[in-house]
This record gives sequence, structure tokens and C-alpha cells, in this order.
Amino acid sequence: MTENLIFYSTLLTEIKNRIHQAQTKAILAANAEMIDMYWDIGRIILAKQQQEGWGAGVIPRLSRDLRNELPEVKGFSERNIGYMIRFAKEYNNFQILQQPVAKFERQGDVSLIKHLIPQIPWGHNILLIEKIKEVPIRLWYMQEILKNGWSRDILALMIKNNTHARQATLASNFKATLPEPQSDLVRQTLKDPYIFDFITMAGPFQERELETELVKHLEKFLIELGSGFAFVGRQYKLTVANQDFYLDLLFYHIKLRCFIIVDLKKGDFKPEYAGKMNFYCSAVDDLLRHHNDQPTIGLILCQTKNKIFAEYALRDINKPIGISEYELTRSLPVNLKPSLPSIEDIEKELEGNLE
Repeated sequence: MTENLIFYSTLLTEIKNRIHQAQTKAILAANAEMIDMYWDIGRIILAKQQQEGWGAGVIPRLSRDLRNELPEVKGFSERNIGYMIRFAKEYNNFQILQQPVAKFERQGDVSLIKHLIPQIPWGHNILLIEKIKEVPIRLWYMQEILKNGWSRDILALMIKNNTHARQATLASNFKATLPEPQSDLVRQTLKDPYIFDFITMAGPFQERELETELVKHLEKFLIELGSGFAFVGRQYKLTVANQDFYLDLLFYHIKLRCFIIVDLKKGDFKPEYAGKMNFYCSAVDDLLRHHNDQPTIGLILCQTKNKIFAEYALRDINKPIGISEYELTRSLPVNLKPSLPSIEDIEKELEGNLE
């Protein structure tokens, strides 16, 4: 009887997986067809505008007539038709789809989907067009959308925080301590710097206060860390030789299949931090790591770091450790600061308006 239940459970799971696969394919096919239609409509309008000399004034009329004659069809507001035209301009004949394939295949990216644009939701495509001008950067975000399932809001946040520019930039010894391709995957997963602009801390702060705030805003913290991080605990206790040690923050990375220890430091990086993290990684490997897990990774987060100090500190360390900076607020560009009004200027302006 038990054996029959197991066989039935396996059958049910297999059928459910097949249904989900079919549903996913149907959604992707429908999305691709819709985007192809939007591109074609944008191309047709562009061609007519060029041939007949029509301006933007045709769009409101077209939107109104389409909605009157096809009331059951959605997506033909003036704004969306404008996006269709812009989309057609950006991707003339979809030539952009064919360019990056060989490049990314050479990099061995198994997650690459050959035709990126038709498999990304319309709203995501428009956001990328509006916010990202450089095609290679836009393609990077497309890959991440497909790989991580980012919503439009998450994509907007990632673009705002320049996530693409913070990949594989941290100081680390991963190449020396991890085999390929694990070392490359870890470098691509971790960032430098991390942006914690969702925290508001006035004046000087202690490391424990920063830790408290990060855990208080755990959802935003996990979004900034990136896809795959699972929170294990704060001030996680390890007992070694009858002595207790406490890890600031402990995570398990689902995709990398390893524990990640995060050590928060206020101020500059100091070389002794690497030795302490090496000890923590050894302890976690012995006490927590499953035999199928990859080696534990240490991530030291400081406000600032000297790259030469960091490289020397990690050179003879045998555990995989990365050193990144963190920012509580994004600093303003230097050329923008002089153009901003001072407090005195604002007060004078207010006084003048009240007189």
C-alpha cells in the first residue's frame, strides 16, 4: 500500500511539472507574440509618418479609433503606442537579438536564452529602453531578469543602484581558493560596493546598530545582496574548544550551495579582519557545512578599504574571502555639488516669497 502511494505521488508530481512547463511555454509564447506585434505596429506607424509626413498628432486619433473599434483589445493608449514607436526605433528589424549570442556562448553562460527581448515582459523592455542607453549594459540586465525573475520594481531598483557596475569588482582570493567555475560564480554574485540607502542613521553609529538596522530591513537587505541569499541568523553562535564565538550575519546561498558569513566593520579595512574571518570560515566548515556543500565564503564589509592592504591581507589566507565597501547613502557627483543651493540660499528664497 505504501509503495503504491509513493508511485502515485511520483506520478502526480511528474504530471504537475509537465503542466507547469506547458503553462510557462504558453506564457512565454504569448509574450513573444505580443512584443512582436507591438514592434510591427511601431514599425508600420514609423513608415507612414516618414512617407506621409505625419507628426505625433496621429497617435491620439489612432488610439481613440482602435479603442472604439476594438474595445476588447487592451494596450493601445496614446502612451503605449508611443512606446511601440520608440521600441521599433530602438530595435530596427530586431537585429540586436542576434549580436550578443556568440559572445555570451563563448563565456559559457548556460542560462542564456537566445532571443532575449521577446521573453522579457513589455514593461521591463520599456524600462530598459528608458533607463539604459548602452546596449551591452541593457543586455546584461535582460539576462539577469530571465535568470532571477526580477519584477519591474526590482529591475528599477537594480538599475538605480548601478548593479551591473558592481559585479566582480570586490577584492578577493577566490581564484586562489576556489576551483573554476565556482570562483567565477562567486565573484559574479558578490558586489562592491553594497548600497544600504534604505537605512537612515543620523550621526556616528556602532557596528551593532548597523547590524540591527539591516536585519530590521531584511527584505531590502536581501534584495541588495542579490538573488539566492537565505538568512540563517544574526549573532550566530559557534562553540569552538568550549569557547563561544558570534558571527555578525550568517547566510546560505541557494545557488552557490554554501554558507556565507558577513562581518560588518565600521571605518577602514584592517588586515587583521582577514585572519578572524579565516577562523570563522574554518569553524563553519567543520560545524555546519554539509558534505555536499561548497566551501564557506567570508564577506567583510567595511566603509572604506585600501586595495593594496586588502590584497596583502588575503594573499596567504586559505579560505575564500571577499572584501567590499558599503555606503549608507550615494554620494553626489562632484560637478553637481556646486550647483546645489546652500541652506542660506534656501532661507533667503523663502523670506523673499513671504514678503
